[in-house]
Amino acid sequence: MFKKILIANRGEIALRVIRTCKEMGIKTVAVYSKADAESLHVKFADEAVCIGPAPSSESYLKMDRIIAAAEITNADAIHPGYGFLSENAKFSKLCEEHEIKFIGATGEMIEKMGDKATAKATMIAAGVPCIPGSDGIIPDYETCEQLAEEAGFPVMLKATAGGGGKGMRAVWKKEGLKDAWDSARMEAKAAFGNDGMYMEKLIEEPRHIEIQVVGDSYGKACHLSERDCSVQRRHQKLTEETPSPFMTDELREAMGKAAVKAAEYIKYEGAGTVEFLVDKHRNFYFMEMNTRIQVEHPITEEVVDYDLIREQILVAAGVPISGKNYYPQLHSIECRINAEDPFNDFRPSPGKITSYHAPGGHGVRVDTHVYAGYMIPPNYDSMISKLIVTAQTREEAINKMKRALDEYVIEGVKTTIPFHRQLMDHPDYVAGNYTTKFMEDFEIKK
Repeated sequence: MFKKILIANRGEIALRVIRTCKEMGIKTVAVYSKADAESLHVKFADEAVCIGPAPSSESYLKMDRIIAAAEITNADAIHPGYGFLSENAKFSKLCEEHEIKFIGATGEMIEKMGDKATAKATMIAAGVPCIPGSDGIIPDYETCEQLAEEAGFPVMLKATAGGGGKGMRAVWKKEGLKDAWDSARMEAKAAFGNDGMYMEKLIEEPRHIEIQVVGDSYGKACHLSERDCSVQRRHQKLTEETPSPFMTDELREAMGKAAVKAAEYIKYEGAGTVEFLVDKHRNFYFMEMNTRIQVEHPITEEVVDYDLIREQILVAAGVPISGKNYYPQLHSIECRINAEDPFNDFRPSPGKITSYHAPGGHGVRVDTHVYAGYMIPPNYDSMISKLIVTAQTREEAINKMKRALDEYVIEGVKTTIPFHRQLMDHPDYVAGNYTTKFMEDFEIKK
């Protein structure tokens, strides 16, 4: 087992990893930018190393500084959390070169699943259902037009190196295809330095449902059932729940089997997520695989009583998994609390938290790194907390979330708490009747 783990991340996920390490008797090293000197992950780690100024490009994305921090503190493993370098093949390989265990996928696996076109080809070979469309990158507009007519409109153009909704265009009629092709490529080139595009049939009334998987170094994988992540704004998840209100026992078995097949086909090692789009007829299609821990992992932990960070560490240390699949025994909902103004187009709201009171009680969990007096820097993602509730039924979980949101006090900055409180009362959400388009018609009342 590892003696010391460096956490190459910040905020709540860094603190989350530190907590499990402490329970396992493993020493921890925090790295931090100058903007994060007062963050709780820095205070709670056994050691802390400053790796640069506030911009992530000068700190959390500086591979050489993170490797140097691991070497001077004698850390024998690095946990990357999510975001930053967590799905960076070069960093995974760099850790291996320096004989430091990267707690995550190998560089080869990240390369195979990180590029969407390559991932789709791999999944087709594995026998996992994929959305009809192009086989890899489209070479030119003429081919794009031909493929669109074969698949049938509507279609979705996607940047192969994309993320966060950039380089994506829905095209409903042939007349709009050329403009969409040009603008998506231009946006992708600016955002990722890669204007490669692929195309998929546009799934109508789609739900975004992902399956949590864990694979060990012996080729065995298991799943921990689903999470419904359909409530999104600009392709960014706002809230998640498990089990999905759209799920049936038959669909869960089929999706779970497909996710395990995907993980075992690529000999996946670690915790990962196989993400699917599910249409209104409950047909499901592979979308992408995230080769890291997810923001929303706590709801899975709550409904199956399973520490996913602990399992990541055990698998990285060479411990085999049991191989059994896990199924939800309870219902859990997560609300991402962001420092944003929901009444002003979710504009970021960095600044000093003047007052802070977290909710508590049975079945309430708060994962956060903030406190009264904490200064939220403007340099990073605006998520400052995750509020997770767990109950026997979905109705009880919604009621518990309402109560917890009413108790949650964060003053000095704007947060998305009022939005989530309104969401919990929305009749379509309460009925479990929502898709990835849900937020397009959601009106926040002042």
